[in-house]
Amino acid sequence: MKNQNLPPEAELVKRLKNNDVALFEQVVKTYHSSMYAVAHAIAGPAIADEVLQEAWVSAINGIQKFEGRSALKSWLIRIVANEAKTRLRKESRSVSLEAIDEQWSTDSRFTPNGHWAQANPEWDISSPDELLAADELQECVKKQISNLPENQQQILNLRDVGGMDMGTICNILEISASNGRVLLHRARDKMQQVVARFQRTGKC
Repeated sequence: MKNQNLPPEAELVKRLKNNDVALFEQVVKTYHSSMYAVAHAIAGPAIADEVLQEAWVSAINGIQKFEGRSALKSWLIRIVANEAKTRLRKESRSVSLEAIDEQWSTDSRFTPNGHWAQANPEWDISSPDELLAADELQECVKKQISNLPENQQQILNLRDVGGMDMGTICNILEISASNGRVLLHRARDKMQQVVARFQRTGKC
């Protein structure tokens, strides 16, 4: 469902505060995918659905306090991000959204701003569609993503899977833009190495 099917923001919020159930259901359908992507990226697939359900409950309970200082969608994304982080803490999982490998600045593969200094020489771009179409590679990449540090998993899923812009991602993860760039490039570099190794050896 497209956002333009919703009424203007001011009317939308007013009707939600007046307990318009049908409109709330429309809002859920509209923003479900974006919110699920955030829950999945931060908390992981095992509890993403639970996180999202709790986030909607929090949104319903908190809509009367919504003052319109941000867009409704941004407010909802913030709720689900906070719920995901809370669940992670409750699960006693080690999460550090500001964790950055301090050695990145001396890694010759990266420029000072965190970009790759040069493309991986083993990366064969002559037939990426054929390579990425391999079921074995897809399973390998999925497995290796799950082995990344959580902060790298989160930013890779939000950016490359969820398609969110970096400004939104950094706000969700509460990290600086420079840290976000480094995390994303490190995650992408590791996945690049996975593909290069798979291409060379046929093994994950």
